[in-house]
Amino acid sequence: MPRSKRTRRLALCAALGLIAGAATTVATAQAAPHTAAAPSGLNGPYLYLGWGSPPNATDVMSETGTQQFTMAFMLSDGGCEPKWDGSRALTGGADQSTIDSIRSAGGDVTVSFGGWSGNKLGEKCSSASDLAAAYQKVIDAYQLKSIDIDIESTEFENETVRQRVIDALKTVKEKNSDIKVYITFGTSTTGPDANGKDLVQRGAAAGLDVDGWAVMPFDFGQGDIDMAAATKSAVDGLKDTVASAYGLSSDDAYRKVGFSSMNGTTDVAGETISLDDFKDMVSYATSHHLARVSFWSLNRDRACGSGTGADACSGIEQGTYDFTKVLAGYNG
Repeated sequence: MPRSKRTRRLALCAALGLIAGAATTVATAQAAPHTAAAPSGLNGPYLYLGWGSPPNATDVMSETGTQQFTMAFMLSDGGCEPKWDGSRALTGGADQSTIDSIRSAGGDVTVSFGGWSGNKLGEKCSSASDLAAAYQKVIDAYQLKSIDIDIESTEFENETVRQRVIDALKTVKEKNSDIKVYITFGTSTTGPDANGKDLVQRGAAAGLDVDGWAVMPFDFGQGDIDMAAATKSAVDGLKDTVASAYGLSSDDAYRKVGFSSMNGTTDVAGETISLDDFKDMVSYATSHHLARVSFWSLNRDRACGSGTGADACSGIEQGTYDFTKVLAGYNG
């Protein structure tokens, strides 16, 4: 996601230290009783173990009622092998420990492939069949019910790679009849740009049944604008794109789209998503039964204290996990 630009200035050793610390604090917790588990992948906030003092996932479940997490990011090891952040082993480390603890507490995860930074599998795998095999390794390793393809930067901008991703996902859908596939990408305030429209059209032409096309309605670079209104406009534009490409009614198209927002200050100066903005967005999503609603990131879902950086807090006044609590109530 555009917000992942920050990862480029992180030291790997520091990140691994944070991960190790997070892994030692994972504890079993009871899921809060007031929120039923949502369909897999529908409303999981992004949890990134690479920086930002990642919170204890089961503590978050207990305090917010959330049952879903989107685990970021699965990348290339430099070739066509999937690794967490491109460097951590697929299984056996803190990422698996976190996923196991979430599931033991009654929740589940969606694994997100891509993001802004790092080596992307879509680019490093030389064919659609190889890319599909890489996706499948992760699906099999964690018996996943849903995956998110967060396609950005050069992976998104190259039409050959866009087609490769679409073709690989078609194979994934054929081999995993029940899996949910979400595709997430950037947007303008009025909907997908030319690359986004092309991606959706390629999906439709291939007969790919995407469970949710989702845009990231932030980092517009237009200063202090109404972010709730901009999100609605962007999703409306995505809905129109999907309806046209797949021959769907507006109502059916809304049920095939969604968004992944950002909480608090975004990556560009003057742009802020308040808690009231996010509540308005989720209300809009409920009225249209959107396929997916998420935000970047759970790591930032708290106010900033002395010495904390933007990767570990939202930059606005809020209670701890306020955005996650709002999202936990979303069931489509």
